[in-house]
Amino acid sequence: MPMTRRERLAAALRGEAVDRPPVALWRHFPVDDQDPEQLATSVAAFQTRYDWDFVKLTPSSSFCVEDWGCRVAYRGHSEGTSEYIARPVSVAADWRRIEPLDPHTGALGAHLVAIRRTRELIDPDVPLLATVFSPISQAKNLIGGGMDIVHLRRHRSDLLAALEAIAETTVRFVAAALQAGADGIFYAMQRCTADVISETEYREVCRPLDLRILEAAHAASAAQGKPLFILLHLHGLHSYFDIAAEYPAQALNWHDRDTGPDLVEGARRFPGMVVGGLSQRDIVEGSPATVQSLAQQAIEALGGRRVCLSTGCVMPTTAPWGNIRALRAAVDQ
Repeated sequence: MPMTRRERLAAALRGEAVDRPPVALWRHFPVDDQDPEQLATSVAAFQTRYDWDFVKLTPSSSFCVEDWGCRVAYRGHSEGTSEYIARPVSVAADWRRIEPLDPHTGALGAHLVAIRRTRELIDPDVPLLATVFSPISQAKNLIGGGMDIVHLRRHRSDLLAALEAIAETTVRFVAAALQAGADGIFYAMQRCTADVISETEYREVCRPLDLRILEAAHAASAAQGKPLFILLHLHGLHSYFDIAAEYPAQALNWHDRDTGPDLVEGARRFPGMVVGGLSQRDIVEGSPATVQSLAQQAIEALGGRRVCLSTGCVMPTTAPWGNIRALRAAVDQ
């Protein structure tokens, strides 16, 4: 008997048998993401067209830092991301001006409107995830050029003051997002990689802030009397997989086709559901046949349990529609 999407996702998160594996893709909607109604309408249309097992609302990364002074412009990037054209931090002293924000006002408040409107437009049976960036990921965008890590090493007290304000703002936003209709969060960890930071630095400075936000999400969900779905995302190559694997989350997404561990090893090291099986390159440059072949390999490798088919990161806006349809159809075969 077919499961509802919520039943299917809940069973997959518990490692139980499902009628078919879950599948989900998410993408940016450039320009639309500057207006909450337009973003919600586009996200809902994408969901209506492909019928994913959950919706991950993907705003411009600037939504959480605009109220501190960031500005962006869309320049045609294939992932649908915008470029930062103004940032509020240039010298260490600027970090001290970053203070906690009210999530119900400004750009944060506008995104709550997008969450609420998306919840109204999509099927009630479809879980909705709000995107939340880790504090160090937000700090990266506040200064740019990798200088967040330089300041971590040379002006730590200044950066730590800002990270505290960012974490407090994020805790407030998470509670508000769940209240607005989100069923959970997609927690983006963009600096948890050896490419930019040492494992010791991440564990000492970033991990406590990550855990504070994730634990606050659990508390807010419990207070609202509803189940919580947290999907972690490790961004980039050479990520610290085992740090994320320790976090209180039900699912983990990483670039499994581009870096280690592979999906099977990831499922061995992480107790929840693994999300992946295809790379961004696979969904853009592959064919419907290769997309379906990779999907079947991922399903078979994990026995159809504790796996959700997706790409290792956001689906590029250049992905052919036929490849998207092929991935969605793969779970029905």
